[in-house]
Amino acid sequence: MEASDQVSQWPQEANAQIARLQAELAHSRLALDDFRRTVSHDLRAPLRHIGAYLQIIREDLGAAADPSLLSHLETARSAADQLQAMIDGLAELAQLAGAELQWADVDLQALLRQARGQLDAMAPARSLVWHVAPDLPVVRGDAVLLMRLLTALLDNALKFSRHQPTAAITVDWTREANGMCGLRIADNGAGFDPRWGGKLFGVFQRLHSARDYPGLGLGLAMARAIVERHGGSIRATAAVGQGCTVSLTLPLAQGAAP
Repeated sequence: MEASDQVSQWPQEANAQIARLQAELAHSRLALDDFRRTVSHDLRAPLRHIGAYLQIIREDLGAAADPSLLSHLETARSAADQLQAMIDGLAELAQLAGAELQWADVDLQALLRQARGQLDAMAPARSLVWHVAPDLPVVRGDAVLLMRLLTALLDNALKFSRHQPTAAITVDWTREANGMCGLRIADNGAGFDPRWGGKLFGVFQRLHSARDYPGLGLGLAMARAIVERHGGSIRATAAVGQGCTVSLTLPLAQGAAP
């Protein structure tokens, strides 16, 4: 085959590859839509029945019911509530994976102020110190999803530093290769055994007791989904009792300050 024939075949092969990728993407979106419908509707229906029948049993027993039996019913009701929250979390995670991004230039400094305002209002009595770089850059991304990302990461940092007399949260950044922003959020909280750090970004994965640190174990899974939708990466480093640092990358906006 002559070189000119080989060159003429390249566009055909490229188009065929693009067509295959588009077909795979369409199939993945259909599968994701099916999963989202199953989570949103099919799983919730039997759970509603469980909650309704637990309430009926409670009412049938009346005020003279055995306290130990009432305790068992309350445990079952709490488990049903927990399952409902997990189903809601899965539906939200599936929505994140399939949502169309609304790309725009997003000022991280302004977004962080907004996220801080929401979190400070939720815990006004806490002793809290913020160390925030004054030159957080403008990035390219979906403002709504990036707001959810920052809120989740800051809320996580505040939660795991709740037992410190004064919580200290640090937010800074560096310019990375290939036009990326390296964002770092650090706290002085409980930390974790670094041997298990790879589990943190999985769905419903926890390294601490839910009694000490309430939550579903979905915040970091959602953070990873958002970061990866923006073409970035995310990781966490820590040591037991020495706080945690979450490092992630996001695309810088064109013309972002050096």
